[in-house]
Amino acid sequence: MSKVRKAFFTLTALSAALAAGAAAAQAYPSKPIRLITPFPPGGVADIWSRAYAQELTRAWGHAVVVDNRPGAGTTIGADIAAKAPPDGHTIFLTNLGHSISAALYAKLPYDAQKDFAPITLLGDVTSILAASPSLPANTTKELIALAKSKPGQLNFASAGNGTASHLFGEYLKLQARIDLVHVPYKGTAPALADLMAGRVNLIFEPMPSILPHVRAGKLKALGVTTAKRAQASPEIAPIAEAGLPGFDVTTWYGVLAPARTPQAIVSKLHGELVRITRSPEMKERFTSQGAEPVASTPQQFAVAIRNDMQRWSQVIKEARITVN
Repeated sequence: MSKVRKAFFTLTALSAALAAGAAAAQAYPSKPIRLITPFPPGGVADIWSRAYAQELTRAWGHAVVVDNRPGAGTTIGADIAAKAPPDGHTIFLTNLGHSISAALYAKLPYDAQKDFAPITLLGDVTSILAASPSLPANTTKELIALAKSKPGQLNFASAGNGTASHLFGEYLKLQARIDLVHVPYKGTAPALADLMAGRVNLIFEPMPSILPHVRAGKLKALGVTTAKRAQASPEIAPIAEAGLPGFDVTTWYGVLAPARTPQAIVSKLHGELVRITRSPEMKERFTSQGAEPVASTPQQFAVAIRNDMQRWSQVIKEARITVN
């Protein structure tokens, strides 16, 4: 076959593929959409999932149904999403745990990068380092001094081994060179209950879930995890100001689709999710909860997932974190 004929057939095939993709995008969605989130009802991811589901339903006239599939550090929901038909009718709203699980578990039933098509990073959520009211420290600087004077005598709670709240605590230990004992719980609720009762000393938690307890006087906020002060609580100093200038961590939330979802459908989903994220109503919701709207491109989101896998792999290695 001549080069001209090969080029002709290649161009014809490409044109056909583009036409098919455009037709698929025009017809999409053609039925209800399942939005999988790997967390139980009531948390930040669930709240965001339901907010976006409502807006997508309103925009497209097809129901977007939230499907909570919690467990195993986001891996149960991720596995279901990865194996779903790649037609855009199953999408996956997850968070930083997606990168952490890929770094933490030696073997997963899916590939956190290859088995997903990133759509957009919706936003970043600031976390608060909160303390029991009984702890004799009111700032991160005072906490570090107290921990150095009592090595191994203070502890921090987490929502479970290998969760973001666990790794943020390990990251603080490494950065500040202090010895804190990790106390894992089966979820955030029991950890916060023991923290407020004074049975544990500290916790890292996303601002939307913990700020109400701080404002009610049930917990003390020692610092925020971002390099800059959060718009929702500018009175709380960044942990970075306590002599830890490199401390800047957040929990991202984003939407992915199964790999091989047609590019035209990914583009349509991206455009709609970005529109919703940039709407005045959604931006107000984000900032009031200590979140920063991002609305990234799929390529930028892919880079963020990869970078966090590398970053937390290093922390996991240095802190010698393992899971059963």
